[in-house]
Order: sequence, then C-alpha cells, then structure tokens
Amino acid sequence: MKLATLPDGSRDGRLVVVSRDRRHALPVPQIAGTLQQALDKWEAVRTALEEVSLRLNNSAVPGSLPLDSARLIAPLPRAYQWLDGSAYLHHVELARRARGAGMPDKLLEVPLMYQGLSHVFLAPQEPLRVAEEAWGIDFEAEVAVVTGDVPMGTSASEAGRYILLLALVNDWSLRELIPGELARGFGFLQSKPPCAMGPILATPDEFGAAWKNGRLSLSLAVDLNGTAFGRLDSGADMAFGFPDLIAHAARTRPLCAGTVLGGGTVSNRGGQGFGCIMEKRAQEKIETGAASTPYLKFGDRVRMELLDGEGKSALGVIVGEVRAEA
Repeated sequence: MKLATLPDGSRDGRLVVVSRDRRHALPVPQIAGTLQQALDKWEAVRTALEEVSLRLNNSAVPGSLPLDSARLIAPLPRAYQWLDGSAYLHHVELARRARGAGMPDKLLEVPLMYQGLSHVFLAPQEPLRVAEEAWGIDFEAEVAVVTGDVPMGTSASEAGRYILLLALVNDWSLRELIPGELARGFGFLQSKPPCAMGPILATPDEFGAAWKNGRLSLSLAVDLNGTAFGRLDSGADMAFGFPDLIAHAARTRPLCAGTVLGGGTVSNRGGQGFGCIMEKRAQEKIETGAASTPYLKFGDRVRMELLDGEGKSALGVIVGEVRAEA
C-alpha cells in the first residue's frame, strides 16, 4: 500500500491512497482525513486503506485523481518526532575523521542517534532556503521509517512490528556549523534545517524481498546539478537495522505514532559515489590532504530516488534546490 498527501490549504494536507504505478490517487476522508489521523488509529483503518489500494491497483475507481507527484507535499508535513540514526558506519568514520574526532566507544553495540527538527518537513520539490553559503550546505540521502505507537522498553526482536511505512528523506545539513555546536556538548540545532520527505510512503510488504532483516535494499541514485553523484545500495553496510534503531530510541521512553526515524546517510564501502558531499570531501582529504569538492551554492539542485529491481521509482523523487533566504 502506498500513501501520499495532497495540499488543501491546511497545515497537514489531505491523505490519499496511491496506486502501485503511482498514476492515480484517491482521497479517503471516510477513513482518515490526514496521514497522522490514519497513523493514530492504524489498526482500525489499515484494512479499509488496503481495500482501497487493491481496488486502485486493479481498476479505475470513481473519484480517483490523476496523480501529479510534483504537486504532492511531504506525506507528513509536520511530525511529532524526527529521530536520525547513523547506521552506516562508513559514514560515521568519514564524518568524524573529517572533523578530527575519534570513533565513539561501543560503535558496533550502541547506535548513534539524535533528535532533530520535526515540525516542518519540506515538500519533495520544495527549495531549501539558507541565509549564507558559507554555512556549508550539504544534502544527505536517507531511508526512513514511520512508526506506530512503540511502548517504552520494546526490544529489537519486537520492534519490527511497529514499522508501518518507509520513506525517502533528504536530511539537509549545514556542515560548517556542526563542529561548533558539537564542541559545546549539546549537539545539533542550528546546523540542521528542515528535512525534505519523498512524495510517497509505502508499507514494507510493497518491497518484497528487498525488505529483509529490517533493511531496505534498493538502488539509491543521487544526482547533483544533473550529474551522477552517488549510485548506492540502501541496504548494504547498514550495521543496525531499523528494529535496532527503534529499540534504542524506545529504551527509556515510548515513541508516538507518526515518529519518523532515519537510518542515516546511505554509505557503502567501495560504493559508486556518495550520499552526501561531506563524504566525498573527507575521502579527498584522506587521499590528497585537501578537500576540493565545494559544498552547495545557491542555485544548485540535488535529485535523489530509490529504484526497484526493474529500475522503476519506488517512492518517487526528491528534488531540492538551494536558494538564498532574503
């Protein structure tokens, strides 16, 4: 089942069920007006949503609309919580080496995670507005999950049942602000502007064998200004699966329905390219002693997309342009 949100003038938009080929969508106000409303009562409405999805996939449905993905807003324009892990250890190593930091203790036992800005998720094709290029504007291509209500103390072996939907996320970062914030000991704030969320969310069963062991293994294509920047495997080299990340987050508190949890920048050892500019710069420093690839400038455009085994878009496209904030 695939879901999305159409703009309707409100903050949260209008929930629609999307056909598997992403050509048609059907509003379902009789089931839930918004995606958050559906998540809040998921067990009560899931069957009805699945029935709508089945009808959309099999035939034309009265009231369905031609789907223009460019019109969609973020499926969750505002979420109760955004938690971002760093499950790809290659990314952790490069990121910390780039800023001269050592590796954390128990890296293979305890995931890294922070709680970020959640009250705004940019639309899939909404620009990122930044006041200064000197802040080191970067993108981060990530896979994320949306959870139901997760009880405190949930174990990794139990956590998978609370994964309701999967998403593509661009976790924008301001790299030059990060070292100063981390040095003060409280973590990210100004260095993390709003993320962008891909246009479509899908239940795990939509991915077949590509969803295994709490990991989504699809091809991730990242382009910068029309040129290939990364061609990665979203499931490879992921040290912690999403159930591990959920269990870590829920160790001392419950998670509410609608929590969005990212796996961190997709990063492969020996992969083709990178999921963010920072990694490329770090690699350049290691190999030559200096980084030559610049961070983003105003007018730069980033495109990212997850592709299935047939090369078809799995969750739609995120296209983000960097613009100057007046």
